[in-house]
Formats: sequence, C-alpha cells, structure tokens
Amino acid sequence: MSFPCEQLTLNEHRIALRKKQRTLQRVVSADGIGLFSGENVSIRLCPSAEDSGIVFERTDLSSRPLLPARSEYVQGTPRCTIIGKGDHYVQTVEHLLAALRAYDIDNVRIEISGSEVPILDGSSLHFVNMIEEAGICELEAEKEIISIKTPVFWSQGDIHLIALPSDEYRISYTLHYPHSKRIGTQFYTFSLDPARFKNEIASSRTFSIYEEIEPMIKKGLVRGGSLDNAVIIKNDEVINPGGLRFSEEMARHKVLDLIGDLALVPPFRAHVIAVRSGHGSNNDFAKLLLNHIKVENS
Repeated sequence: MSFPCEQLTLNEHRIALRKKQRTLQRVVSADGIGLFSGENVSIRLCPSAEDSGIVFERTDLSSRPLLPARSEYVQGTPRCTIIGKGDHYVQTVEHLLAALRAYDIDNVRIEISGSEVPILDGSSLHFVNMIEEAGICELEAEKEIISIKTPVFWSQGDIHLIALPSDEYRISYTLHYPHSKRIGTQFYTFSLDPARFKNEIASSRTFSIYEEIEPMIKKGLVRGGSLDNAVIIKNDEVINPGGLRFSEEMARHKVLDLIGDLALVPPFRAHVIAVRSGHGSNNDFAKLLLNHIKVENS
C-alpha cells in the first residue's frame, strides 16, 4: 500500500517549510514485546489522510476501537503514558510518538495487536528506522505551528517545567538523582530536528535503578523488561554488558520522553525547560500548555 503524495527525502524534510501536513508514503510494520504487559505485539504504521491525526487502532479487539493520540485521552502515567477511551487503551506510547513528532508526521493510523506499544530496545531508534523506511510525504492541507507568546510554567515540589517563547522547538532537561552516584546530575539541551533527533536522542534507552523496580518485578508488573530493552543501575553500576550509549544517556532519554508526551499537543514552537520531570508531570504540563495555546489564540 502506498499513499498518493509527494515523497520527501530526509534532507528535503529538514529544510522544508513546515506548513504542509505530512503522512507516511507506505505501510511499515514491527513486532516486539510490551515492557510492562509482556505481550507479544505487532504494529503497523499506515498512511492516513489529511486532518485525521495520529490514531491507534486496537486490531486485537472485535470493535477495533480508535484511540486518538491527544492530551485529552491520557488515562494514566504509571512509568509510561497511557491513552484510551473507556475500557480500551494503549500504553507506553511515548517512544513512538516522539519519533513521529521529530519527523513532523501529522497523520498516521497505528494498527496495534495488543494493549502496549512494543518496547523494542527501549529507545526510539527502531521507530525512526521505520519512518525512514516508509518515507515521508506532504499532503495538500496545511497546518499551523503555534508559537507561544508568553511563558507558561508548572511546578510541584522539586519538579518544574516552563515553556518560553522561541522561534524554534528546544528542550533543555536537568536530571537529578542525588541517591545514585552513577546517575547523579545530568543536563542536555536539544533543538528538535529529525537528523539531530536520530543522532543524539533516538537511541537513548529507558533506564531504572534496580532497587526501585525490584518490587514491581516481584509483583509481575514488568513482564517484558530485560537488559536488552532497558539500562539498569544496580549498586551504583550499569549492569548492561555494553554499558551506556552516551555519558548522559539518562538525560537524553528524559528529553525523548518529554518530546513524546508533548506530542499529544498540536505542533508548537517554544523553549521547554524541564527539571526532574517524568510522565505524570509531563502530561500535566501538556494539558496546561494546550489550554495556554487555546487562550492565547482565542
């Protein structure tokens, strides 16, 4: 299956004015295991028409419910982001959504055969490869990329997020784990661009301190986790055989998660500064930011 539109190369995509809506050129698929559910899951990224948005379709259910990837459909954030309607949901959507936002994809139908996006290697790199394999194309319809006019901020305890007016989409993240010398304090700043996302952010993996997730493992709440799809720190050492991919891989992954969570908001430009945020605070901020954008443009 292919989609009737003008195909773009990666370089053309980088320099093109971001005014036209985009979708994929053809269907691509992948199989993997869910990090929390342990389910074997298949996904297909399918071209979609203008103004259809990014939508998950649960193909394993007889009703094949459609679950839009929008902030108002977030159902929970238990170490991942879950979107859904009623009893139907898809969890761990953030790594895939980050790749789609980085490549400026507006419309795609994601057919998924289970309740969780496969974790693959714990990063977004496989999703980036899928997008590049599918190809990117422009549609006739235009979209509006909103630039915020005034700052918006969210704080709770020692967690802070702020969006400042900017002519680019930049994320600056500070990670602070005082209880882990191996993680410590890390900082990463990044201007969103597909090539830079691929080279600097996409391959950074999800991570955890073993002692923090051990109770979840014992309760069977992390059925698909392994050293193949997560960085694990135990006794203040990275126990993955290959070590880290970047010295500040944890901060880079937090940037990845934040891009994915904020992808539930329509395209915008701002400098987002985050300190110690996670999925819960990211999604609270996403709702605040969305309302801020609506008020500024009403």
